[in-house]
Amino acid sequence: MSRHPPYLSPGLARRRRRRRRPVAAAALLLLVVIAAVLLVGHSVGKDDPAPGRRQGGDGSPLQFANGPVGAQPGPRPLAVKLDAPDRIHLRFHHPPRSGLLFDLDTGQVLWRHRPERVLPIASLTKMMTALIVVDRAPATAKVRITKEALAYKGSGVGVLPRGRRVKLETLLNGLLLPSGNDAAIALSQRISGTVRNFVAVMNARAQEMGLRCTHYTTPHGFEDAGNHSCAVDLAAEARAVLDQPRLARIVRRRRAVMPFPIKGGRIFLFNNNPLLRMGYPGTLGIKTGFTDRAGRCLVAAARRGGRRLGIVLLHSPDPGTQARKLLDRGFGV
Repeated sequence: MSRHPPYLSPGLARRRRRRRRPVAAAALLLLVVIAAVLLVGHSVGKDDPAPGRRQGGDGSPLQFANGPVGAQPGPRPLAVKLDAPDRIHLRFHHPPRSGLLFDLDTGQVLWRHRPERVLPIASLTKMMTALIVVDRAPATAKVRITKEALAYKGSGVGVLPRGRRVKLETLLNGLLLPSGNDAAIALSQRISGTVRNFVAVMNARAQEMGLRCTHYTTPHGFEDAGNHSCAVDLAAEARAVLDQPRLARIVRRRRAVMPFPIKGGRIFLFNNNPLLRMGYPGTLGIKTGFTDRAGRCLVAAARRGGRRLGIVLLHSPDPGTQARKLLDRGFGV
């Protein structure tokens, strides 16, 4: 049996149509909002430079996979602010020849000791070497091991096979963790053909970054003559290293197991950073250095409570202990 719709009087029909209009308008508004959210989400995913990055104060991408950044990060390259008084007053019985404690994101200086003094920097040189390598070669590249790389002096990866091709990322870890001078030579030849050409690129990059104290003569820093910088410039380099996701991942490792063309197919590399070795909370790593003239040097960073602090110590009698004391005071401010 068929059913017919009930009869509605003209007045009742008009009242029902009026009640439907707000419901229809609300439904239309909801559809518009959903479309807008989807569009914005698509645009953010497409325009972001990379996951875990956001725009810095100068419009350039700011990497913070290694920790949250301040609300108003400083410009790139980072320029530490020497015009304000220090917020921390700490004296060491045997101070470093130069030192700096600073906010990695704003450039605020918390403590200083002759921060513009020009000094030899030993293997801190390798920070610039690494910055150039990641800019000019992909992670999938390979590097041929030359006789020049095997004639290195000082610290090294130590088992590089002559004439063989080694993964670039393995050598980059070997450069930054055990501070391999052999890795520095091999990488510089892979990027620029010769060590001399690579050093010219390093000095050009230092000039572009506005590093006024800095000059390089090698890609590894083993020879001190003419190879120097200051704490202010090294602070800017520290921030640049942590702004590179590939480097930020490497320098915070205590150790790395990397593919390598020897029996067993892998190599174990260990970080020299004293803060990582002592298990200092929130350590982001970066780089150590030592020669007789440069003494024991450290550029390091740590994260705590949404803040990132950096530290530079040149020719320190005990960089691990001094860095720990300064960072503890810095995070307590």
